[in-house]
Amino acid sequence: MILSKKKNDIIGSFSDGAFYALVYVFALVAFFITLYPFVYVLAVSMSGGEAINKGIVWLYPVDISFEGYKQVMFNNKSIWLAYGNTIYYTVVGTVFNIVATVIAAYPLSRTTFSGRRFFNFLIAFVMYFHGGLIPTYLLITNIGLYNSRWVMIIPGLVTSYNVMVCRSAFSAIPDEIMESASIDGANDIHILSRIAIKLITPTLAVITLYYAVSHWNNFFTALLYISDSNLHPLQVLLRRVLIQASSELMDNSTGLEEKLIVSLQVRYVTIVVATLPILAIYPFLQKYFVKGVMLGAVKG
Repeated sequence: MILSKKKNDIIGSFSDGAFYALVYVFALVAFFITLYPFVYVLAVSMSGGEAINKGIVWLYPVDISFEGYKQVMFNNKSIWLAYGNTIYYTVVGTVFNIVATVIAAYPLSRTTFSGRRFFNFLIAFVMYFHGGLIPTYLLITNIGLYNSRWVMIIPGLVTSYNVMVCRSAFSAIPDEIMESASIDGANDIHILSRIAIKLITPTLAVITLYYAVSHWNNFFTALLYISDSNLHPLQVLLRRVLIQASSELMDNSTGLEEKLIVSLQVRYVTIVVATLPILAIYPFLQKYFVKGVMLGAVKG
């Protein structure tokens, strides 16, 4: 009996060890598959043009050269203009998004709000049904947002999914806290600003990241509603460089042969330049990420 029990324990521990080993293997494979594109793009951006053309760059830079960075960062001012536009759209747009989302989500989380059911249904409804591209285009042009910076901010002011996540986070706050604050004389504005927002900081950090990444990567809105190149974000410039001509960011004095050598490198450099800021910000919000998502999923 004892030998049989020991045998079962050994088999069980071996099965657990094999399972965890398999999990670690899959996790490592997924990690390298996810990481490799970033490593490859960074390696190509710092490699020589001939090595890139020959296709011998795989994991690390070959014939290290920063000519592409020189062409992109110093020989053309359009990228800095696009960078400034993108930073403006991201910062201002995210601030407006968070304010609007909090203002929309907080009343919907309170059971004392009389229109709670109707507006919750309305928010869920617009997640599945949309007016369409053409009516939206006609609306935006008719209200005067065409070729305006506000067209990158106002139409996407609130996302239904983020409102629902924020509403769930507010709903998870115990009612006793709200009642205690109300008894002490705090009104709804004080409860929201001094108590509720501080208690759902992880969720707001995650939503902020969602909105910021969305603004940073948004190029389709600019393609539709902005024809002035001085208002184009960085992603539109990146799309133009990758699809149309990478020579756009090169110095006019560069020779034809040199342009051909640097052209591929310039494309990858532009990708690095466009991606780096978001990658640099994410580690500071990572500690809130899992906690914030789970906090917003506690109550429906």
